[in-house]
Amino acid sequence: MPIVQTIDSALEKTIGPHGVGAAALSGALARAEGALDRLRQHYTEGTLPLLRLPEKQNDLAGIDEAAARLKDGASDIVILGTGGSSLGGQTIAQLAGFNVPGVGPLRDPPRIHFIDNLDALSFEAMLERLPLKTSRFVAISKSGGTAETLMQTIAAMSALKAAGADLPRAMLGISEPAKAGKRNGLRDLLTQHGIALLDHDPNVGGRYSALTNVGLLPAAALGLDIGAIRRGAGQALAPILAKKKPADVPAALGAALNVALAETKGKSISVLMAYADRLERFTRWYAQLWAESLGKDGKGTTPLAALGPVDQHSQVQLFIAGPRDKLFNVLTVGSKGLGSRIDGELAKVAGEPGLAGKTIGDLVAAEGRATAETLAKNGCPVRGLHIDTVGETSLGELMMHFMLETIIAAHLMGIDAFDQPAVEEGKVLAKKYLQG
Repeated sequence: MPIVQTIDSALEKTIGPHGVGAAALSGALARAEGALDRLRQHYTEGTLPLLRLPEKQNDLAGIDEAAARLKDGASDIVILGTGGSSLGGQTIAQLAGFNVPGVGPLRDPPRIHFIDNLDALSFEAMLERLPLKTSRFVAISKSGGTAETLMQTIAAMSALKAAGADLPRAMLGISEPAKAGKRNGLRDLLTQHGIALLDHDPNVGGRYSALTNVGLLPAAALGLDIGAIRRGAGQALAPILAKKKPADVPAALGAALNVALAETKGKSISVLMAYADRLERFTRWYAQLWAESLGKDGKGTTPLAALGPVDQHSQVQLFIAGPRDKLFNVLTVGSKGLGSRIDGELAKVAGEPGLAGKTIGDLVAAEGRATAETLAKNGCPVRGLHIDTVGETSLGELMMHFMLETIIAAHLMGIDAFDQPAVEEGKVLAKKYLQG
């Protein structure tokens, strides 16, 4: 079942002055028509490969084969990469239990680790604890020049050599193809040591790469259905290709709501609060996608990741009683009836007889609904998003929905969704200071 999106609780006529006005929303939707025309043009001309990924099938077998080679005899798989080279993979891997509290190590080898932040002590501890002869490393950098990833890769190579491991078997890289006149340090490094590389599509930026081998290789290694992920992405794209009006395209409606609230009501923060542990990485992936794509020329809104129900006990107090500068995107899942059922006698002893016979999933569903309604009743604009199940198809749809929403929002703001000039400036300075 597709994503169900509702914006009634974000409208001025429903919640009062902090909601979006009808004229402002209609104006933003009218402007979104140009973005949809442009996306259809990109699709037809093949100039934005991201839009062709949902239908692409000829690379899936190769990704599955690479994953099979990677996990053959492996106890651990370590993904080296930062930002978009890691968060998309983490988001999908969470479907298989990666980084889910309480679940612990995945049921069967290989255990998967995403090392996306550079920290000297953490990385050294990992290398000391891993069984290096049965560990595999995947180094991911689109440009091949990401300093953090290069340092991690070189350190891993040194450790593997010292342990007597076979580097070509122990390592794999993903980077864009070699280009005349352009240095690719990661490709040069790995090729010199006989380590195979998969090509990163040079026309798909890192933060948009989850549906490529960057995100799908770890998923395949964990036994997930990578074809279903792409099919789900196609569901989000379908209304655009069908030439539906912006109001009937969920991604366009979401973008128009965000931009109209920012422009007319000062809603400078966009909160994404998901009610499922297996969507926690998704909220972090969204935060990078939105921030790095839209934060330019003094424009953009600040994304904030939140997780329910836990953040009801840490952030919701601020959300309701703090500054009125936020749009709330509450993402719920079909959790009713799931999980442990509560013993009636024990519930009475605990002083909560109303819990008797209910499941943990029942309470999570009730809390998600209650949070959204409480925010709206207090005049906070709320967009509801709901999926029945957290799986490959629904996650693929969610990820493509938000990539499209981001691209459309960039059009409405008059900025380029695909560059990151401020980030590049910082990279140059960091290398300069390292040499000093």
